Amino acid sequence: MLGEYRISGRRAADIAASVEQAVGAGELSPSQLLPPLRELARQLEVNPNTVAAAYRTLRDRGVIETAGRRGSRVRSRPASTPREAIGVAAPPGVVDVSMGNPDVALLPPLGDALAAAAARHAGRPTLYGDVPVVAELEEAARAAFASDGVPDGPVAVASGALDAIERVLVAHIRPGDAVAVEDPGWGSALDLIPALGLRAVPVAVDDDGPMPQDVERALRQGARALVITCRAQNPTGAAVSERRAAELRSVLRERPETLLIEDDHGHGIVDLALHPLAGRTRHWVFVRSTAKAYGPDLRLAVLTGDALTIDRLRGRQRLGPGWVSHLLQDAVVHLWRTGAVDPRSVAAAYGSRRDALVRALRERGIAAHGRSGMNVWVPVPDETGAVARLLQAGWAVAPGARFRMSSPPGVRVTVSPLPADDIEAVADALACANASAPAGRYG
Repeated sequence: MLGEYRISGRRAADIAASVEQAVGAGELSPSQLLPPLRELARQLEVNPNTVAAAYRTLRDRGVIETAGRRGSRVRSRPASTPREAIGVAAPPGVVDVSMGNPDVALLPPLGDALAAAAARHAGRPTLYGDVPVVAELEEAARAAFASDGVPDGPVAVASGALDAIERVLVAHIRPGDAVAVEDPGWGSALDLIPALGLRAVPVAVDDDGPMPQDVERALRQGARALVITCRAQNPTGAAVSERRAAELRSVLRERPETLLIEDDHGHGIVDLALHPLAGRTRHWVFVRSTAKAYGPDLRLAVLTGDALTIDRLRGRQRLGPGWVSHLLQDAVVHLWRTGAVDPRSVAAAYGSRRDALVRALRERGIAAHGRSGMNVWVPVPDETGAVARLLQAGWAVAPGARFRMSSPPGVRVTVSPLPADDIEAVADALACANASAPAGRYG
């Protein structure tokens, strides 16, 4: 069952460490079946409860998964192996359209914003015991949320969207619980869920967002939380339409106990209207990060939600980092107030490249998708072969395995580094790598 490797240890912590170290070293491979609990207890001459505790620890850390009588096995993608590791390095001469980064030419200079934050700090330095959210940031965030129809609620600040999502999940969900998540979806979120000891339940996506029947099925089967992307969905470019939002609200009204997490990471780079779902369940949060509009190194996200969830998040945050730097918060306030980024012009810049690539691919018989944001999703019948052939043709794309659970294969192309003159060339390369692909929904 385990080949040459032998699990060791007398205490639960030692047994768990033995398995985790073997997984990290590659001595236990993904999907490998572990010994039944009582069998391993006999081998190690320990109480079965000790092995049960070790397996529970490993499950909570996202190293293994358990399936009742089918036993426990190493996860197909252990939490220690991030999805970003699935990919190819772009050698010299190859155009890298795989990374998902914004176009640096569309990012604002940060000098004035950071100087303004430093000037504020010189006159009023932040010290221990200060408020966690700068008043000006909270005021601006509340106004922006209200203008987009997001229900009123307390405001918190986190170190990016993923940090916010993790803190919200931990505030309500316990190891072993199920979380409904988009498939294909954001690879970091798909990594985070098992790392927290949670079980991801895939929800299919089309151009208008999560499929309502899949959301209803996932919640009916016991998913306690739902994580969705409002606009610029990664990797498909989906955006929740008005009609889809109404359908999803109807589903959520029947499941008011669901923890709803909405990720609007595309704020500032999209011009599509927002159709929030927030407020249809007892516990909800709405998250906006600054990474796509102002650059990934400006690690800040603002969020609002129901009072209990935000209070739990703030309480746990106090015991960790304490707060997100007021220097960063003041810099964001400056960027917002000065209109450093015009969402319409940025959206138009990404949209012209994205729409041109989708159109060129469809002219070549490929049903590509990309309704908003900076990415185009291209279904392919053979993901590994398509990635390899594109690399040979001079294009490094992101393998769909970084974003998929059970949905069909595909590749992601980020249009940020693509000048208009390269659109036809990359479309030709994709057509050669993939003569035909399925159309319609993504899962």
